[in-house]
Amino acid sequence: MKVKKGDNIIVITGKDKGRKGKVIKAIPNLSKVVVEGINMKKRHQRPKKSNEKGQVLEIASPIDVSNIKLWKK
Repeated sequence: MKVKKGDNIIVITGKDKGRKGKVIKAIPNLSKVVVEGINMKKRHQRPKKSNEKGQVLEIASPIDVSNIKLWKK
């Protein structure tokens, strides 16, 4: 896998095609990377205390390495 943490990439396929971002985390054994602001999923979190409200968090999910390409600034 040629992509490392901190590399700039561009998405070449999928719903985020054409978007650019920076690699936050690389997962070489699964051939996936996590990119900031790309492939965001919503996760609903329950309230932990009775007087607290629940919330919706947006979390970056891993994207396959075959769907990205290194991008030079």
